Amino acid sequence: MSKENRLFSKRLSRTIMLFAIPVFVVAMGVFYQHAHQLLHKEAIDRSTTILNTTVQLVDNYVSSIETAAQSNVWLLEENFTPDSLAAISHRIVSLNKSVLSCSVCAEPDAFPQYGRYFSAYSLSEGDTVITELEPEYEYFKKNWYKRPMQTGRPCWINPFSDFSEGTINHHDAVGSFCIPLRPHGDRIEGVMSVDFSFQTLRETVFATHHPYPNSYYMLLGPVGGYLIHPETSLLYKKTIFSATDSTQHPDIIALGREMVAGKHGVMHVNLDGHNCYVCYAPVPETGWSMALVCQEDDVLEDYNHLTVVIIVIIVVGLGLIWWLTRKVVQRNIGPLNDLMEATEKITEGNYETVIPATDHKDIVGKMQNAFRKMQLAIIDHAQHVRTMAEQIAAETSELERTLPLAKEMSSHRQQFIQSVKRQIDQPINVVNGLANVLHNKIMSRRGSDADRQEAPSGEMGNIFQTMRYNAIQLHRITLMLYDSSDTGIANATRYDRNDTLFCNDVAQECITRSLKQYPVKNIRFETELADEVSIRSNHNFVTLTLLELIHNAVKYSDGKHITLRVTQTDTTVRFTVEDVGPGLSKEAQKHVFVPFMKVNDQSEGLGLGLPLSNRHVKGLGGQLILDTDYHEGCRFIVELPLEK
Repeated sequence: MSKENRLFSKRLSRTIMLFAIPVFVVAMGVFYQHAHQLLHKEAIDRSTTILNTTVQLVDNYVSSIETAAQSNVWLLEENFTPDSLAAISHRIVSLNKSVLSCSVCAEPDAFPQYGRYFSAYSLSEGDTVITELEPEYEYFKKNWYKRPMQTGRPCWINPFSDFSEGTINHHDAVGSFCIPLRPHGDRIEGVMSVDFSFQTLRETVFATHHPYPNSYYMLLGPVGGYLIHPETSLLYKKTIFSATDSTQHPDIIALGREMVAGKHGVMHVNLDGHNCYVCYAPVPETGWSMALVCQEDDVLEDYNHLTVVIIVIIVVGLGLIWWLTRKVVQRNIGPLNDLMEATEKITEGNYETVIPATDHKDIVGKMQNAFRKMQLAIIDHAQHVRTMAEQIAAETSELERTLPLAKEMSSHRQQFIQSVKRQIDQPINVVNGLANVLHNKIMSRRGSDADRQEAPSGEMGNIFQTMRYNAIQLHRITLMLYDSSDTGIANATRYDRNDTLFCNDVAQECITRSLKQYPVKNIRFETELADEVSIRSNHNFVTLTLLELIHNAVKYSDGKHITLRVTQTDTTVRFTVEDVGPGLSKEAQKHVFVPFMKVNDQSEGLGLGLPLSNRHVKGLGGQLILDTDYHEGCRFIVELPLEK
């Protein structure tokens, strides 16, 4: 490969890469962005699904507490005695592993033998359940007692961590489900409270459902208090609002408001210096809100891995693009090199150099083969042209030799035709003169003027008519021969249209001239035009054409139903000649305007009348039409343009 070809190959490769690399990088960027969105959505959906599952587990856990309490209400109400209340309380804690404690309290003075207050309390401590009658304390002032007494229906109360109530003391927040007791009708005479430990809930439920290494759950109470959180210093003492500086962390305050309001959603916040995605949802029927906190780095870990993969793909892809571009360019530029070398030799004058063929199926290979075919075709055509040039040169030499003879023969032919015309005109004039003398003598022998008006009859009349008809025919044939000669054609090519023709006058003139030639015939004239309607045309050629059409109508019809009609369209004037007779066959209609074509070999004439008429009409800017839809004879229409 020459230096120029190598430079061209490099430039072409760089040009392709200038287009390919940005497209590749943009495509990878779009893919990267789309992957980021998909991974982000997938991570959020995954976290939301896990949160919903955990909320459902918590709901099931809480429901088991409710079920444990509600399934024993009837026992307490039917056996509302001190011993029974303590026994049933013990039974509830023993049979339900989720229950931390159960307290059954009666109204003050319900059981005087036990003093003013009565409270049976059972507490689970591992595998042991302790049941005691609590010493007197003002439990009726506690929220877990007052609220069901006031509402008269079961309810969850706000979790509490007052560890000095009665004789029991534990170190965890407690959730309580309270049910009012009506042992003797509609009057509430006591309250049952079933408790569970949030510490136990965290250990049994939350610890087993973490989607990411650093993710954790938090549970807020109705007013935003921390019930579950990995930071134990926040539990039961602070709320999400009191533990957060609203000016520095408005996002956390907004999260707390959403959770306290019992809403679902996902929020991006900064917690403890980490950007986190927080999925939150309420726990049904409790007033609590649970959140799954996932650090952004954990959520987008796959995305970060994808970044490395994308960078590797881009680097490898750019290398492959560069390598493939070079290979493809080198492979496809080969036919161009062959083509260029061949064309350079041709431009240097080596015309016999043939462009080589190639088996490449791409566009460049097809172009090279196409140039090869074109070159071979040009070589073949050039050889043919050289052969034709030699033949033309030989024919030109022969024409140059015979041209003077042809001109001389043409001159002699024209002289001969003119001489024949003059020689024929003389006897025609003599015949016409003799016919007129004969006619005058016959007329002079008749006595009255009426007899002189009538045409000669008898044998002399037939001789007169025959002489006159043959003279007219001979004169007509002479005019046709002259019109078809070179001189006539040269005169006709000018077709001067400087005459003003009044259409009705021209038609009547042609009828008059025809009746002089054929006095026994009947020619009817019809017109739709006013007498002042005129056109610009050539009087001689128009009258020759109409006379020829009338002559044919007289010759090939019954001679009694010949009509010359003048009509008008928006742009033309029409002269229509129609007759009643045998008409023309379909085969004859095809050749009616072909010179020297006659109806049959025995018919009179030379077969030039209609072809010459057609040539005259076209020369005048019109057209001669044979109406093939007319079947009663023949109908010819001469259309000439109106004056503009």
